[in-house]
Order: sequence, then C-alpha cells, then structure tokens
Amino acid sequence: MNDINYNPSGTGQINGNIFGLPFNYESANLIIFPVPWEVTVSYGTGTAKGPQRILDASPQLDLYDFDHPQGWKQGIFMVEISQKLLEKNKLYRSLAAKIIHRLEHGKSLTETPDLTPVLQEINQACQQVNKWLFDRCQQAINDGKRVAVIGGDHSSPLGYLQILAAKYTDFGILQIDAHADLRDTYEGFEFSHASIMFNAMKIPQISKLVQVGLRDVCYDEVETIEKASDRIVAYYDPIIKQKLYSGTTWIEICREIVSHLPEYVYISFDVDGLDPKLCPHTGTPVPGGLELEQTFCLFRELANSGRKIIGFDVCEIGDGEWDGNVGARIVYKLANLMDLSQQ
Repeated sequence: MNDINYNPSGTGQINGNIFGLPFNYESANLIIFPVPWEVTVSYGTGTAKGPQRILDASPQLDLYDFDHPQGWKQGIFMVEISQKLLEKNKLYRSLAAKIIHRLEHGKSLTETPDLTPVLQEINQACQQVNKWLFDRCQQAINDGKRVAVIGGDHSSPLGYLQILAAKYTDFGILQIDAHADLRDTYEGFEFSHASIMFNAMKIPQISKLVQVGLRDVCYDEVETIEKASDRIVAYYDPIIKQKLYSGTTWIEICREIVSHLPEYVYISFDVDGLDPKLCPHTGTPVPGGLELEQTFCLFRELANSGRKIIGFDVCEIGDGEWDGNVGARIVYKLANLMDLSQQ
C-alpha cells in the first residue's frame, strides 16, 4: 500500500485506515495508536469510543491542508482498535464506578464490602495499559516511525510519554485542557484522567509544562502550579479572555505561550479545552474554552518558531458523530504540523 495512483481529491475510502488513506504500518511514517480506555472517568462516559468515532468520521474530510498541502503523503496509519482492551475497559469501568459512588457519598472504601482490593486491581490494570502502550510505541519508534495517540480519557498517553523520555533528554508539553490534571491519585486512582500531568511531571526529561485553557481547577492544583513556576506555566481561560477583551491579540498571546517551550515539544490535546459546542459529548465539559482555529493558530506559531513537534495525543473525544468529526480534524492538523515542524 502506498500513494501511487491515489487521488486525494477522490471519494474518501472506508478501508479501515484513518482518513481512508492508502497506507499500512510498513509504508506509513506516522503510526497512530488508539487507546479505548476510560476506566477512571469521574463524570460522563463514552470517551473509550472516541477512537472509533474519529475513525468513522475521518474518510469524509477533504485532505487539502492550508499549512501543509502535501501532508497526507507522509503516510498516516491508525492501528486497529483493540477489542480486548475495550472489553477490559468495560469490566474495570464498572468496578471503578462502585468506588466513585462510595466516595461521592462520603463513605470509606473499607466499609462492607471492602473495596480496597478492587481499587488495587484497577490501579494494576491501568498500569498494564501504560505498559501495553509503552511497548507498542517503543517498537514503532525503533522501526523509525513517528507516533501519536488517540484516547480514551486523558490518562491514555502516559506510556507514550514514558518512552519519549527514553529518546529525548529534554522536552516540553503543550497541554490544551479545561483542567490542570495535576491531582495526586484522584479518587484513589493512581492513573486517573485527572492525574495525567501529575504523573507526567514525575518524568525528569519533561522540563516544561505549558497549560492553555484551564478553567476548572482545584486549590491544590493552583498551589502546585505556583510552587513549580519554573517548570509549569498556566494560561487560565478567564485571564486569556480578559486580555483579549482588553485588546491584546491572540497572536501575541500565542507567541508568548510558545516562548516558554523548549526545542522539542509534545502536544497533549484534551478536547474539553475547547468550547464544549465543538465536542459536547466529552467526558467533563466546561463552559468557556478555546475555538478550534485558536488552537490551530497556536500550534502553527509553535511550528513557525522552529521548534519541533515530537508527538501528540488527542483525548476525551466523546461518543458522538460531531465529536468524531471535530476530533478527526484535530488529528489531521496535528499530524501535518508535526511533519512540517520536522522538515
């Protein structure tokens, strides 16, 4: 499979690959790993079906990209969604729901029936998913591929971040999110969707975390950000909006955001960072947020700065057709800008 005789203006093909592109693992340069996992979600469910929603919507996209018109030629291939992982997710999600229900009603996990062994089992299962992704990303990188991840909830990419740390001695994360995700073992779950950046910051090779769009944070997270100001920079949504309303341009804000980042940058895109009209079925929607083109403008400025995008994830796409449509566009834009930044 390759691009010979492929017409990018033709009808989108439903061929099992994302965007209907004519590539397989061997011929593609970018390998996308879907992680249909949402065991620890604390509000809405459905993000485990996000990878499928993106895949289903993707063939109807037109492939001309204004930043990188020939970007599709890099070769993009999405690995088959693991049905085994989906089944494990269903099992452990039902168990996690019991723990969340107990805690939300102010009761101890040690009450009868004792749920602490269940919590330990869930944490172990999440660790196994991290290892599963780590191994697959490691193999792809060893094969000379670039890698991206589609979640699932935002806990999904941790194994990928861990293997990137084996390749890069110093890199930063640009996070789009309504939440800081800096909670320590939220609801008892070590690998909670609300703890992804807490866990990422344990990786010493990650020298900077720049968070954009935050508007739903707890006291502890704000304190963490303030104490780690040399390593974590937060752009809170209400402060961004106030600057925009006062006449500061978005392009100025984008360039300031980019200035904090090192040469190598990983983009972590939780779609709840967007205005929820764009992905209304996301797991934890919050009013406010960014427009899609605002995020693309930011990523464009990142690429134009000479920094290199070394990987990305797109997480928290909900179980909705429109969500999949928007998610597919995010994946395609990031794939093209990553390719452009590395040329």
